[in-house]
Amino acid sequence: MTGARRATIGRPREFDVDEALERAMRVFWEQGYEGASLTDLTAAMGITRTSMYAAFGNKEDLFRKAVERYSAGPAAYATRALEEPTARAVATAFLHGSVDTTTGPERPSGCLTVQGALAAAPADRAAQDLLADVRNDACARLEDRFRRARDEGDLPPTSDPGLLARFLMTVSGGIAVQAAGGAGRDELRKVADAALRNWPPA
Repeated sequence: MTGARRATIGRPREFDVDEALERAMRVFWEQGYEGASLTDLTAAMGITRTSMYAAFGNKEDLFRKAVERYSAGPAAYATRALEEPTARAVATAFLHGSVDTTTGPERPSGCLTVQGALAAAPADRAAQDLLADVRNDACARLEDRFRRARDEGDLPPTSDPGLLARFLMTVSGGIAVQAAGGAGRDELRKVADAALRNWPPA
């Protein structure tokens, strides 16, 4: 056997890192952090554990990267909603985006940042803390946006930006749980619209 042939055999398997991370994200989305075993992850990614560790680190590192990908991709509606011109439009875009993301026909049902922590074991505290940070950051950004809306007269002076932000996060979280349980997009859109009827007038 020639040296070139041996080098070919010994060369690490090449794979598309971006595609592998996308597949890992979907596994975490479907199964949560604890439910996603390394066997599940590497099988979906089409790589060995050695390759996974080399490219992404351990399971916790991989999960962090998957959550970042989820936030920048499927859950980017939360950031886009903040750019809407009025507080009501922000709230509408946020809840409708939540419904559309959690009920997509070609993606897992529910929300990675909600399902990912629902069944986490105490040993998975780092994953729970990461997801709590993601949700708290989203809530804080909504609160900032609603505070600006109140200052600009788009919300009544008596409005509580923090309460409005938490209201949206709570409804959105409920939508995610219902979607994971099989509730459909049309039904959950009606739920979102019902919640929005309680939105304070400008």
